[in-house]
Amino acid sequence: MSSGFDVKDTIMQIKPYVPGESKMDTDKPIRQLAANEAPLGASPKAIEAAQGSVAQLNRYPEGGAVALREKIGERFGFPAEQLICGAGSDEIIALICQAFTSEGSEGSEVLYSQHGFLMYKISALAAGATPVSAPESDLRMDVDSMIDAMTENTRIVFVANPNNPTGSYSTKAELERLHAALPEDALLVIDAAYSEYVDAEAYSDGSDLVAQNKNVVMTRTFSKLFGLAALRIGWAYGSKEVIDILNRVRGPFNVSVPAQAAATAALDDWDWAMDAKHLNNRLLPAVTQRLRGMGLTVYDSVGNFILIDFSDADRATAADAFLRSEGIIGRGVAGYGLPTCLRMTIGTEDDMDVLTQALTRFIESESA
Repeated sequence: MSSGFDVKDTIMQIKPYVPGESKMDTDKPIRQLAANEAPLGASPKAIEAAQGSVAQLNRYPEGGAVALREKIGERFGFPAEQLICGAGSDEIIALICQAFTSEGSEGSEVLYSQHGFLMYKISALAAGATPVSAPESDLRMDVDSMIDAMTENTRIVFVANPNNPTGSYSTKAELERLHAALPEDALLVIDAAYSEYVDAEAYSDGSDLVAQNKNVVMTRTFSKLFGLAALRIGWAYGSKEVIDILNRVRGPFNVSVPAQAAATAALDDWDWAMDAKHLNNRLLPAVTQRLRGMGLTVYDSVGNFILIDFSDADRATAADAFLRSEGIIGRGVAGYGLPTCLRMTIGTEDDMDVLTQALTRFIESESA
């Protein structure tokens, strides 16, 4: 398809990202389970900080998000000078592709696993690079497949850990083996947007690899556990060399004043964040078990969502339509190569009761 303009060929290959819906016409209460948002909302302290910051809307943000980076470093034990903040971790992913790839038929390749986050491909194409997808095994990143897909042109390897939409995770040992196989001039990017939810002993968010190597970056977000999706704020931890490069390409005022204020306050209200985590980690296995008891296939997840497989694309579409008639908005994931599945956020206890009851009625309607 030609745009009539002189643009990169790869840009015209992009299928724009379609976010989860949040509204629909219904008389029933809407249960928004499409976007993996925090059901408890943001910390009251974060809300107060954001509201208090609006009196200074005539002022530009602090360009380097210094106070926020220091707070992140204090909370997680990372040097502030090795951190960068962005308008969501999406922006940081895009900056990485912009900074570490080159265009052209003999240019750079960006590697990710089969059902990885769609923004890896989109950001690679936007930068003029070639996206490469490696097959997964049982909906998990397969290290051998990733290594087999590497070439001398591989410049960036993305791993979502945990992965969205599958809910699976890669172990520390798997990440170490993947890193050891990287081409000399390639960068490993570990997207740990859901890491705060994970307690598995074998799991690593990638920060240990960052501390030991110059060519590893870990990205994180305030959109999930901290409930600040509307403010678009994420961050990354990397070597001084990588962070210096990213700071050269990011916009000078890329994180808004309310976002910086709210995120800083959210990190000070750790009890609120842990309450949100404990709610999710209590409901996740309970809902999984209930749905499996109904005969549905639900894959193991360590995030704040579940992936339900209806075995047939038409059945998944019918289930989605039925749930919408009940006021429940889920997420179809055909764009991730999973047309038989729906992804559902772990919401409040009431949300989950409504979801399981609606799916019970859907199954009953199939045999009516």
